[in-house]
Amino acid sequence: MTIENLVPEDHFLRKLDRLVDFSFIYEETKEYYCHHNGRPSIDPVILVKYLLVGYLYGIESERRIEQEIQVNMAYRWFLGLDLDERVPDHSTISQNRRRRFGGENLLRRLFEHILHLCMGKGLVDGKLILTDSTHVKANASFQANVKVLAEHETTDYMERLDRYEAEERRRLEDSGAIKPQRTGCGKKERKKVEKTVSITDPEAGMLRRPGKPEGMHYLSHQSVDAAHGIVVDVAVTPGNTSDSEPYLARIEHMRNHLGLNIETTGADSAYGTSLIYRAMEDMGIHLHTPGATGGVNYKVEFTREAFEYKKEKDCFICPAGKELTLRSLEREHYNICRTYRADRKDCRACPMLNRCVSDSHRSRTIRVNIFEEAVRRQREKDGTPIHKHILKLRQIWCEGSFAAQKWMHNLRRLFRRGIEAARDHCLLSATALNLKRMVKCLE
Repeated sequence: MTIENLVPEDHFLRKLDRLVDFSFIYEETKEYYCHHNGRPSIDPVILVKYLLVGYLYGIESERRIEQEIQVNMAYRWFLGLDLDERVPDHSTISQNRRRRFGGENLLRRLFEHILHLCMGKGLVDGKLILTDSTHVKANASFQANVKVLAEHETTDYMERLDRYEAEERRRLEDSGAIKPQRTGCGKKERKKVEKTVSITDPEAGMLRRPGKPEGMHYLSHQSVDAAHGIVVDVAVTPGNTSDSEPYLARIEHMRNHLGLNIETTGADSAYGTSLIYRAMEDMGIHLHTPGATGGVNYKVEFTREAFEYKKEKDCFICPAGKELTLRSLEREHYNICRTYRADRKDCRACPMLNRCVSDSHRSRTIRVNIFEEAVRRQREKDGTPIHKHILKLRQIWCEGSFAAQKWMHNLRRLFRRGIEAARDHCLLSATALNLKRMVKCLE
């Protein structure tokens, strides 16, 4: 009797072994090993397969993985261990993962290798990409938190907003529509804000969202191809990060690094900011998100729709026939607006003043988002069958993937600390899901 006879031919791990050649790991890890010095090392393929077994079968503890491999013949066969061979100690696996491979993106390269296999076998179309995020509980005590004052960090999202603002300001100043900005006015001091930081895991973020558990979490942002539900990208941020902030950088990563020819994307409403609509239009990608749940709350009777826009003069005409001219370009936190304002004398003498201007203002002002036209063009298909179909696919593939990963692939919580550990954890969970879907589609 041999271990080969004890593993059924139709076992999942046999199917996986026929489809994936894990020998590429030797090439990825060769710089970490010395072939003519030191004691014999554990095979790096065994190290990686050891971790994969835990994520494929929902075994969270590395100590428990060791115990399961000890008695499970299929796990032994997958790792290449015979009946009488000793299973590597869980602490050895942990130390190799943390010390030897930590910070080297080995698990990112493992994820991408499996992804390229799926792409080569026709399981990834790349034209429709669906994105969402889910919370993963950090290994941090809820009581061990402190309040600190911290500056707003400069993110890729804010840098893009700065570039669009500079471009629009230059256009308006060159045309004489607004006065040139005085030197030094554009440089604003970053305001310090109070935030909650965990002492046990300072890199985690406090999650406070309706319907979500409050506490220290990380967010796993996943993009899924709509053809067969293969996860094509994973990004991890602290739990207090907005969903929209890493989105554009990940879209560019999928296009430039993975070579995906993305034509259409679907995402949750949190990704539907005006900047993202404009940037996606510039990239030639159509974005579908759920419709807006709220609108502008006016304190007066006359809404913006009561004002007629004159494109040739770039001004608004109020119900009394007076002009609201362009006065400035104002930066809000997530938006850039052109500000149109009426003359105070006109408003003061107007019989409809109380219906048009609130008590806190002396003249009527209209703010126009510079990305407004891009948003309108991107949302032209809202409510159409294709829009509803894409949003339905997002629910099936994104939310369905998260449900499967939390139930079977260890995405509920972290045992290790730090954003690097969280990134490795989420990558392994997504890799396990991709392997299962690949086997299901090809075997």
